[in-house]
Amino acid sequence: MLKARGVEVIFGIPGVHNQEMYRGIEEAGLTHVLARHEQGAGFMADGYARATGKPGVAYVITGPGLCNIMTPMGQAYSDSVPMLVISSCLDDAVSLRGQLHQMRDQRAAAATVCEWSEQAPDARAAYALIDRALDEFATARPRPRHIQVPIRLLEADAPPAPARGEPARRMPAALDLGDLAARLACARRPLFILGGGARQPGWRALLNRLGAAVFETYAGRGIVGPDHPLNFGATLPRPASAEIVASADLVIAVGTELAEVDLWRDRLGHTAPLVRVDIDPQVLSDRHRADLRLLADAGDFLRALDRATADASPATGWTAQEATTARARWRAESDAERPGIVPVCDALRACTPEGTMIYSDMTQFAYVAKEVWDMDRPGHWHHPTGFGTLGYALPAAIGGAVARHAAGLPTMAIAGDYGFQFTLQELGAAVELGLPLPIILWDNGKLGEIEDSMVAAQIAPNAVIAHNPDFCTLARAYGANAAAPATLTEMQETVRAAFAADRPTLIRLTPGLAAA
Repeated sequence: MLKARGVEVIFGIPGVHNQEMYRGIEEAGLTHVLARHEQGAGFMADGYARATGKPGVAYVITGPGLCNIMTPMGQAYSDSVPMLVISSCLDDAVSLRGQLHQMRDQRAAAATVCEWSEQAPDARAAYALIDRALDEFATARPRPRHIQVPIRLLEADAPPAPARGEPARRMPAALDLGDLAARLACARRPLFILGGGARQPGWRALLNRLGAAVFETYAGRGIVGPDHPLNFGATLPRPASAEIVASADLVIAVGTELAEVDLWRDRLGHTAPLVRVDIDPQVLSDRHRADLRLLADAGDFLRALDRATADASPATGWTAQEATTARARWRAESDAERPGIVPVCDALRACTPEGTMIYSDMTQFAYVAKEVWDMDRPGHWHHPTGFGTLGYALPAAIGGAVARHAAGLPTMAIAGDYGFQFTLQELGAAVELGLPLPIILWDNGKLGEIEDSMVAAQIAPNAVIAHNPDFCTLARAYGANAAAPATLTEMQETVRAAFAADRPTLIRLTPGLAAA
């Protein structure tokens, strides 16, 4: 059934409780990627989904397997990633106690980190739940779903899955944007804020015609491109960005929650009318209290606004110098806050092939890079922004590389020394798969961001230093390549070689690299 529905890859770990789900995988023409931990399997499914736009599918066992994948499910929920987790479950968890992998309420536990979690009482229900999940991925906000199937049902005979009808599609909305077009015609300084839900092509031409300035959220980086003269970049978390927002006379936010992790302040800073466009009604009713709220797909909105403003004259209130000056100032601030990272980012970007898809972890290197590393296309830098989990980068990059490698598309991971150790065992999976995956490891020997935060809060730094292994030796023990370049030039040579290798390459970088 999964194969007939377009699934090509499953990530997971077999166990005695879910082994029946593995019957017939190869015969169906499906590829299974063996993770070393269910957390890794979940992040791989996440990375695969982000790379392809198709649902990432993961198989896990009852109890601990489901618990282990709940962190990736929470991350996928936060970042609107389509993930289908299928687990086994006990036949009777009510009257019996002391069973293998028993939980009090496995279904309810999973429900806390996904859109819904349901148990299939029979085969037909299992098929129906899978189709429901796939339809909802295509028509609603794409967040993870969990289906659990009792062990006895997995072991029983079952009827064939029903034929798939035409997949559900989201129909274009008929939007009347006459009022908004009139507001734009009167605006001197219109400002757009584009989030991860607004990755459709065409924004740049619209902004040029309107004379509008733009901010991209972290998830929206690359939608407009770095050479757009009125692009303030992914710098909304900079406190002074509130002054830029306050100077606009119309603000239009599309496909973004304007969440804490988008702003790192309570208020956006606008004094002008705010227009919100999103497919999630909950977003439209948040604390920002938009003056005009449109429940619509970003692509439908873009096309409708393009038609409604076809004869518009560009606003003249913004200047390119404003954006250039602000971005230069914020780049200098970022360099001063976390010294030595900006030059390494610049050198790494210069040797990274065009079209590389990057998966980063919660690390100071990524925090700086997300501000100063301009993207020329959307959907090519993935970061665990909302849930903020450690250990994301390596397995997510493996999932992305599984989807991209056959087509010759490059993929790269960026992790910190502490977060990398959450999922470093997935190096084994990357080696087995023969993925040419550069893994940039920023090793400052500490929880640097937490140490800085403690100092800023006048707390004596505690529990921020950990003994690290010899990462290069460890990587080689898994069968990967490894290097610790001493200069930026040597780093660039190593990175280029890693993209052409027949296996992953761990590249350990340290804070002293830029000065070497």
